[in-house]
Amino acid sequence: MSELGKKRDVHVEDHSIGLATMKEALEFDPKKTAILTVDMHRGHLDMVNATMPALPEEATRVLDGASDFLKFARLHEMKVYHVVLTMREHEMADSLNPRHAVGGVTFSENTVPTEAQEQGLLHNIEGSVQTEVMPELDRQPEDYLLTNKKTLSCFIGTELEWSLKRNGIDTLLIMGINTNTCCQNAAFDAFNYGYKVVLLSDCVSSMYGLDLHQFALENVARCLGWVLTNDEAKQKVIDYEHRHHNVIQ
Repeated sequence: MSELGKKRDVHVEDHSIGLATMKEALEFDPKKTAILTVDMHRGHLDMVNATMPALPEEATRVLDGASDFLKFARLHEMKVYHVVLTMREHEMADSLNPRHAVGGVTFSENTVPTEAQEQGLLHNIEGSVQTEVMPELDRQPEDYLLTNKKTLSCFIGTELEWSLKRNGIDTLLIMGINTNTCCQNAAFDAFNYGYKVVLLSDCVSSMYGLDLHQFALENVARCLGWVLTNDEAKQKVIDYEHRHHNVIQ
């Protein structure tokens, strides 16, 4: 039997003291910070049109959290980037991902089928309703919209890194779907490019299961950056502005 198939009791290590120390030390300048929304489109979060849906209650939680934090972020002059997976039909049919050729992916056992799935619609085809950013994010004209994401990476094949550098960004606050794939991939890429990485726990979830969602939060916090709630991230911004006499009224 493979290692994956063996039942093992794994001790979950407690790093709470070290993580609390790291969290206390974190500081970032909101004017050098960007919000990165990852695949927060109808293809994941619209419970009628989603072709690869998050769990309904998780979709509601994530959208509520994102709406709340984006209002705060814009007030404090943080730039907002929306990155959306968009495919052509033949690209989905002839996917370079070898997993698709052997049965696709394994979603959470609690997934609820949507109308789009029952119709057999492909995921996020160019021009489809699935590629639309969710209205709860209240996309503004000054937001950056990148629609040429083709993989789990927000950086590969997009102008994200170029634009972040042009705008003097050194910190990324990440929200979106899925915690353990595209959001974690964004955290790895951002880490490798030298950014401070913050995952907003109130604004991420996974269609693959809450166990993998929790794993990704732990992995980012212990290896790549910081995991903050909305309230914790807001307080970091407020504290920075008070220290630097740059208070938003």
